[in-house]
Amino acid sequence: MQNSFTHKLPNTEGYFGEYGGSFIPPDLQTIISEISDAYDEIKKDKNFLSELTSLYQHYVGRPSPIFHAKRLSAKYGADIYLKREDLNHTGAHKINHCLGEALLAKKMGKTKLIAETGAGQHGVALATAAALLGMECDIYMGEVDIAKEHPNVVRMRILGAKVIPVTHGRKTLKEAVDAAFEAYLGDPVTQFYAIGSVVGPHPFPKMVRDFQSIVGNEARAQMLEMTGKLPDHIVACVGGGSNAIGIFSAFLEDESVALHGVEPSGRNLEKIGEHAATLSKGTPGVMHGFKSYMLQNDAGEPEVVYSVASGLDYPSVGPQHSYLKDIGRVSYHTISDIEAIDAFFELSRMEGIIPAIESAHAIAHVAKLAASLAPEGGAILVNLSGRGDKDIDFVAAEYGKEYDLPQ
Repeated sequence: MQNSFTHKLPNTEGYFGEYGGSFIPPDLQTIISEISDAYDEIKKDKNFLSELTSLYQHYVGRPSPIFHAKRLSAKYGADIYLKREDLNHTGAHKINHCLGEALLAKKMGKTKLIAETGAGQHGVALATAAALLGMECDIYMGEVDIAKEHPNVVRMRILGAKVIPVTHGRKTLKEAVDAAFEAYLGDPVTQFYAIGSVVGPHPFPKMVRDFQSIVGNEARAQMLEMTGKLPDHIVACVGGGSNAIGIFSAFLEDESVALHGVEPSGRNLEKIGEHAATLSKGTPGVMHGFKSYMLQNDAGEPEVVYSVASGLDYPSVGPQHSYLKDIGRVSYHTISDIEAIDAFFELSRMEGIIPAIESAHAIAHVAKLAASLAPEGGAILVNLSGRGDKDIDFVAAEYGKEYDLPQ
């Protein structure tokens, strides 16, 4: 098993080009700097790396396999491969960085983990890590998402976490982040804010990226073993961007590998409040302590956003994604709600794999990408970042009749 914590970026101030940094109050900056220093020290600690690697292998079930989706491949005329992060313990890629953050917090003497969650996958993963390490855990979650992702809420509570409803604003992911930050400011000494994606002030975009890089490192070796070559294309959904940067990270230097991030165009890409396509429609700005592309109004305040996928419903994005967009290394695309739901059912019914709605955005883009490659085809690797157990009640209620689900 391979871990890689050596990357060219960010710089020592946490910038990827012009994006990233740390825009937080001085008192909090002192605490965050302690986290940064502790992380820089611990990532070189052989005992820490050995413990994390052992947990990945014996607890999470890594390496996650790559599956050749033969029926989808035959339909779309390209070899489609799925990196099965949905098979991880807790059902998504989030456990990769949650274990790393929780171990770091424990070694720093923190007693409580706190976090935001949208779709609930980060919340479940952090609650799992907290239970494993004997720590308290508070999860902030918007009321809309609590109702929508009820199975994950129950899982968090079973694991011993306290799920705290967020009742202001749109009551979704952005407001959950606001609430978690407010709680963290109240006690940054005993609590550790385990940010759920490659967002937030430095060092979190770097730290979460590093823990997620195991996905790309594994995928690179697996594709070479399976096919004798690297994939021609890699596709991943992008909300905050942790699963995407995790798989992209091992291929950034390979010019032969095209990288594709997929954002939610929701119900209407041209209407404010009806999508969450940050990189496609946003502009640079500062939010939640870091600079990146964001959907904002003329006053620089975050716009209202929307996606059928609760985990993609965020008005900013990881700063490394903004940098990769600007230099042209990654192409960013959009997929609508209905296209994602179509892909959700297609993967379920053609390959027997029920994906998270977030991941279904990436699957939906594959059909368009494959069509653009005809007639030559090519090898497309998709990061299947999570499974859809959390979404089945919502999908059945909202789309059951349309897709012939029995009542």
